[in-house]
Amino acid sequence: MKLIAFYLIVGLAGVPMCIPAVAQLNESDTASFQVRTGATGAWQKGNVDLLVLRARLELVSNSKRSLVFKSQNNSLYQQFSGFKADNDMYSRNYLYYHPFRKVYPFAMVYLQTNYRRQIDFRWFGGVGTTWQFVQKPATNLKVSASVIYEETDFRNQQFNEEFYNGNNTICLWRATAYLAGWHRLLNNRLRLFYTAYWQPGLDEVTNNRAQLDAGLDFPVWRGLSFLLQYNFYYEQIVAASVKQHDRILTFGISCQFKK
Repeated sequence: MKLIAFYLIVGLAGVPMCIPAVAQLNESDTASFQVRTGATGAWQKGNVDLLVLRARLELVSNSKRSLVFKSQNNSLYQQFSGFKADNDMYSRNYLYYHPFRKVYPFAMVYLQTNYRRQIDFRWFGGVGTTWQFVQKPATNLKVSASVIYEETDFRNQQFNEEFYNGNNTICLWRATAYLAGWHRLLNNRLRLFYTAYWQPGLDEVTNNRAQLDAGLDFPVWRGLSFLLQYNFYYEQIVAASVKQHDRILTFGISCQFKK
């Protein structure tokens, strides 16, 4: 019940204070504060027992103007006939310096758990630079490059690469190439947004990771939008019996506050 209450609170927190939204929170926006939240769920009992809860909370604060903090947080819980399939948390946190410029530096920290991939806890942090090469009212495009240090605790000591067998913790350095963009289409009736990154591991064996998030945002009323999102995730090194790819398609309602 505590878990269900958490999802309801996250999902409903932004509803009373919604005003016009953009497809994706942007650290280069001049607004001093932005919040975007959404939640979806399904509960079925009978011939099939099903419980699905998914929540999202993002915020950007630039009250200091030169320093901007951005946090993106997602969680997913799925249970089928008493069998837990997912219980994941994913938190991405950035600190930008003068992100209104064409080129700006940043520091970042990611936190993650992933039940399906047998990841008890993963964190990585690093620094990088972003080049914002298109910044127009209807289009925003940027690329980034960074270097990070990563540490992952698995619930397994056997992997699809024998180099890592015998230890449930993997530590390594990675480079990161990142692309992000959004576009307003059909006279602002439709918004397309996407992010993608590739992280080659700097280790003795090849250890790549890639992720793509893409979605469509249909504004409905005063900050409320219908959201359709596709996530693709690839990790080259995984625990034994775990697949390298995951694909998730979700849809629901999102809400954004901005001032």
